[in-house]
Amino acid sequence: EVQLQASGGGLVQAGGSLRLSCEASEFAIDDYTIGWFRQAPGKEREGVSCIRSHGSAYASDSVKGRFTISRDNTKNTVYLQMDSLKPNDTAVYFCAAASGGTDDYFYCSENLAENYYLSDYWGQGTLVTVSS
Repeated sequence: EVQLQASGGGLVQAGGSLRLSCEASEFAIDDYTIGWFRQAPGKEREGVSCIRSHGSAYASDSVKGRFTISRDNTKNTVYLQMDSLKPNDTAVYFCAAASGGTDDYFYCSENLAENYYLSDYWGQGTLVTVSS
C-alpha cells in the first residue's frame, strides 16, 4: 500500500547533511513503527533506521552516530536527519510502516531489511546522492 511519501533527497557533498521526511497521507502513524530503508544500484536493500511507536529507535551500524530518526505524530511525519554523509550513503531512500499487529521490536531490529516485507505501507522513495 503506497501511502507514504518520502521527500528531502538531493545532491550533497561528503560531510554534508540532509533531512528526509516520510509523511503518511491516509493513516495516522501513532501506532506504527516506521522504518527507513535504502537501496543503491546493484545492492541489496538495507535497513537504515527505524523508530518504534513509543519512540525508541534502531540504527544500523553503518549509520549509527550519523543519522538520527525522529517522529512528529502531530504532523504524521517521520524524519531522518543525516549528518556526516558519505559517498556510500548514496541510494534511494524510502520508508515503510508496520502496524501494531507486528511486534515492534521484531520489526525494528537488526533484521529491519528483511522485515521490510512485513510492512503495511510503503513509499516510492527519494534519491540521495553524496558526492566526493
